[in-house]
Amino acid sequence: MSAAITILGQISREDFLRDYWQKKPLLIRQALPDFIPPLEIDELAGLSLEEGVESRIVMEQGPDGPWQLFDGPFEEDFLQALPEHNWTLLVQAVDHLLPEVGDLIQAFDFLPRWRVDDIMISYAPTGGSVGPHIDYYDVFLLQASGQRRWQLGQFCDENTELRQDTRLKILTDFQAHPEMDWVLEPGDLLYLPPQLAHWGTSLSQDCTTWSVGFRALSAEEILCGAADFIGERLKEDQRYSDADLTLPRHVAEIDDAALLRLKTLLAQTLEQPAALSEWFGRAMTQTKYPDQLLPPEHPWQQEQLEALVRFASAQQPLLCLAEGSRLAFRASQESSWLFADGEAWSYPVELQPWVEDFTQAQRLTAASLQKALAHPVSAQLVLQMINQGSLYTPEV
Repeated sequence: MSAAITILGQISREDFLRDYWQKKPLLIRQALPDFIPPLEIDELAGLSLEEGVESRIVMEQGPDGPWQLFDGPFEEDFLQALPEHNWTLLVQAVDHLLPEVGDLIQAFDFLPRWRVDDIMISYAPTGGSVGPHIDYYDVFLLQASGQRRWQLGQFCDENTELRQDTRLKILTDFQAHPEMDWVLEPGDLLYLPPQLAHWGTSLSQDCTTWSVGFRALSAEEILCGAADFIGERLKEDQRYSDADLTLPRHVAEIDDAALLRLKTLLAQTLEQPAALSEWFGRAMTQTKYPDQLLPPEHPWQQEQLEALVRFASAQQPLLCLAEGSRLAFRASQESSWLFADGEAWSYPVELQPWVEDFTQAQRLTAASLQKALAHPVSAQLVLQMINQGSLYTPEV
């Protein structure tokens, strides 16, 4: 599959980021007019039978109540017994399983790649839906086959009321916008900003939708994660102090001066650009599933890298990024890091061009690996990524 670079249609990338990203929805008719799904519906159903694959089925009227949720992996008999209408199969992170699905992410190179979470694929016969709901992240919905009706509603927050008779977070009050009611055909793309209510319903027996979701850490995850990471580096003598204490108005009162001292201490503690940079890069490249990476049975040595390039042509791909792996880098005054699947390695400034080329291509040709071997740090970086399973040798 080759993803078109004109996925935004007539809208420029700059205009999209300024006017739509995290602000309002956008429907792009025939964003990928020649899109052909690289897997059949039966193959998607087959993935939901496998251990280690995150899958769900939603039935609008289940045997035990409305909007019933079933978690995979499923048995084949269960799938064959499903009714003809009004249910949805969702398979998460299909791009982690099939490289040809992950190719679609290339079409979104106007957004930071480390923000991409995964590609979920859903199948629904006529009437299938997961109900009116919101997501707390940006999502692009690509209609891959069949037709789906999308109704958009109001922006919601944590105070929006949800149904209590289902495990799904379904809105009790969906306020459909009459001018945002569309039927998507294969190749159409719908962008939704976070917290916008939406409701999709299949209009055909062959409806598949690809959802490209973007990772968005919550404030709680950021605060707790950064605090834990920085906290491991703090010294014992960094404590609350009040050398400026004056006679208290009441012995039990925590006054404004005490809170100001606390805020000052917290600000000083968090004012560590290097630690924050390292933590954020690690957090945003963390693998989605703990057992996602498959390290080699025996750790590689530099001799094996040198043997790889010895008889290869310059543009021959010798190492590929593992499906679902994430790369990022940060080049700053305090330091420069290459991040891969939650790990962080520093590198000298002269390697910046190589790091940028590698993280954009997400694979190493013989020429790129030869450049890496020319510097001891980049050679070590490649070895570390191979030995943790982030890079692998493609089958010939």
